[in-house]
Amino acid sequence: MAVTIAGCGAAITPSSEKAPVPSEPTLIDYVDPSVVQGLSTRILFSGETGSRHVHAVYPVVPGAPRLTEKLRRTVSEELDGFTRHRAPADALTKPEFNVDWQLAAASPEVLGVRLRIGHSMESGWSEARTTVWYDRVKQRVLDSADLLTDRPALVTLAGIVRSELALRGPLVTPNALRSDREMFDSLGFNPRGDLVVEFDDEQVGLGVAGRVAVAVPSATAAPLLSEIGLRAQRAAVQAKKVPAPTSWEEIKAANTDKPPARSSKAGSVDCAKLKCVALTYSDGPGPETARLLDILHAQGARATFFTLGSNASARPDLLRRMRDEGHLVANHTWSHRDLTMLPPTRIADQLTRAQHAIAQIIGQAPTLMRPPYGVSDAQVASVAGRLNMAVVRWNVDPEDRWDPDPRAIAGRTVARVEPGAIVLLHDSHPATVDAAPEILRRLSAAGYTFVTVPELYGSREMVPGRTYDSGGVSTAPDR
Repeated sequence: MAVTIAGCGAAITPSSEKAPVPSEPTLIDYVDPSVVQGLSTRILFSGETGSRHVHAVYPVVPGAPRLTEKLRRTVSEELDGFTRHRAPADALTKPEFNVDWQLAAASPEVLGVRLRIGHSMESGWSEARTTVWYDRVKQRVLDSADLLTDRPALVTLAGIVRSELALRGPLVTPNALRSDREMFDSLGFNPRGDLVVEFDDEQVGLGVAGRVAVAVPSATAAPLLSEIGLRAQRAAVQAKKVPAPTSWEEIKAANTDKPPARSSKAGSVDCAKLKCVALTYSDGPGPETARLLDILHAQGARATFFTLGSNASARPDLLRRMRDEGHLVANHTWSHRDLTMLPPTRIADQLTRAQHAIAQIIGQAPTLMRPPYGVSDAQVASVAGRLNMAVVRWNVDPEDRWDPDPRAIAGRTVARVEPGAIVLLHDSHPATVDAAPEILRRLSAAGYTFVTVPELYGSREMVPGRTYDSGGVSTAPDR
């Protein structure tokens, strides 16, 4: 058996090490979500609410409404608890709430969805982890503890884990481990079929310990597993895994043959002579993106899509359609974290994970990135520059993500646009997509041509690491 006190997977760092990272038994190789037909994502909320940064998303699987409701309820309850907590009035940074997800297993018989729910308050960043299982045969939603045969099996597993934790130094507190279902709410399997038990931060260890997890060998775990637990184990071992590069060197090697991302229609418009505007859409792709692409195609308009890596992995078909229809695909990080709150290695991890996923899908390497919430600083720009990406913000924000009225969104967009504008919109928001025909009609009538962001600059190359927020380079210093 093995225990780890570490983050969930190694950050991708600009080190000189070229040897592959050894397999860590408590790390789970997650399943490529595109293998689940029709899977999409639903954003509960994304943006600023009051003085807080929030991005809450969960997967939606067709034909599994009970699973969807369980995930929605879990994320909603965590978000409600976060918003009820009052941050100190003199807080130097904005509290942040972020939900990331992966598929722990997928087969015709069973699905496992792991939610990683993080938040920052005055005490710093903390993560909770829960894995929800779904029996596709009997259409049942299961907690992780249901992978075990019964209560005695849970008690036995708790004893095994407690014994392992007792061997691990002062950062771990094995006596905090209770033999109850709530503490065993995130069970999964590594590629060897070992049962991986992971805990929330500070649940069985000090805050500085980070993620604490134990891997119980397959042979030891098998007698404790229920029938659905054994099916989940088989599904995890046999599933198609997500490729997981572990260094910048691997990212570069995997993408050396990828040309820079560029609209297939770039060069067809001279923005020095025409009134150009760049419509940009962030946070997708999602359930509304296909409909937006239909609208843009019907009007002959092009846009720039700042896609999240986790969403891109779930809907590679939509990214390929963006590329094929003349749009530009760009990087919006993997899971929408506030990059200014992260060290350089974690900034790189967010960007390179998304970069790798996008490049493998469209065969092009994005040259633009948009920082979540538009928040950047010199460190973020420096990391983006090393990854050959320019930083793109906006100078027109119609505040679409909070407004259910398409006409109001269209009205504010049209009223605020000037030649050379970069417009912030969200293809994750139904009302924004509903507003698209009116935005295109009214701006076209005013003489505007719709282009991708780089076309605003004509023959000038967008410089990696430099910040842009309109048809000219941003003169405002990074915050």
